[in-house]
Amino acid sequence: MNLLVAVDLSEASERVLAAAAQVAHFTAAHAYLVHVVPDDPAFIGYEAGPESVRQSVAAELRDEHRALQEYAEAMRARGLNVTALLVQGYTVDMLLREADRLEATVIVCGSHGRGAMYDLLIGSVSEALIRRSTCPVLVVPTRPKAPIREASD
Repeated sequence: MNLLVAVDLSEASERVLAAAAQVAHFTAAHAYLVHVVPDDPAFIGYEAGPESVRQSVAAELRDEHRALQEYAEAMRARGLNVTALLVQGYTVDMLLREADRLEATVIVCGSHGRGAMYDLLIGSVSEALIRRSTCPVLVVPTRPKAPIREASD
């Protein structure tokens, strides 16, 4: 069994990785942690920017790669079989392409739960994965639990 675990390196990643670790542990799955960095639209159709911009982008990519590797190492320390991958492109397309390439049995992703207006204007990665994926998608809620209110009499 192969899991593709979509990691966006936000605070929500911890919850997604915890859920993926549980699934990987109980199924002996190989977990592929995949972080997608967007194509830089500022450079599309233009010459690459000044050296300082290129260095800044390179430093950011190194930091993201390092963070992804740290997540993978933490999971390996728990005895899990994990590979970390950093890919570039449109998030949903790249996650689906990697899922096909890796023969993923399940895609694990998070839902930030930003709301209908955000999803309408910006879009939801988890919703697009559910619609377009050919394998099951496990969506992990990443918002902190709200306190349960007692019904008043």
